[in-house]
Amino acid sequence: MPPIPSASALHALRALSRLTISTSKSQPAILSKHHLPSPATRSFSSTSPLSVTLNQLRTRTNGRHAKKARHAVSPALSAANRPAMKGVCLKVGITKPKKPNSGQRKTAKVRLSSGRVVSAYIPGEGHNVQQHSVVLVRGGRSQDCPGVRYHLVRGAFDL
Repeated sequence: MPPIPSASALHALRALSRLTISTSKSQPAILSKHHLPSPATRSFSSTSPLSVTLNQLRTRTNGRHAKKARHAVSPALSAANRPAMKGVCLKVGITKPKKPNSGQRKTAKVRLSSGRVVSAYIPGEGHNVQQHSVVLVRGGRSQDCPGVRYHLVRGAFDL
């Protein structure tokens, strides 16, 4: 069995392994990147520059912050990658807008050609939409009506 080196010998070997000798003759031997400057040169922080909080470790990926994916304003259309879709009106009704607005916004429940049922805003004054009307649905939410993410297109099909 080979002899076991003493603790002081191991300490000296570790210190030597941390030093890297430079190949250029003009520079002295430089320390590796793991060497930290003395606290006198680092005036504002008492922690090492390599320390990271647990939240930073959790949220970062490869040293960069992961960005949240943006959700689509009109998901039924963006899922099919279409600017507008044909649909059949199931129910016509009114929706009360959010505060501080007041009024009666005309909306319709529409079954799209993809099978999804969405709530759509009927623009303009007066309309002839009723149950079983064929309508064209485009994206774009109604800003003061909760849950209304689509608009009906005037002049297309039965509207």
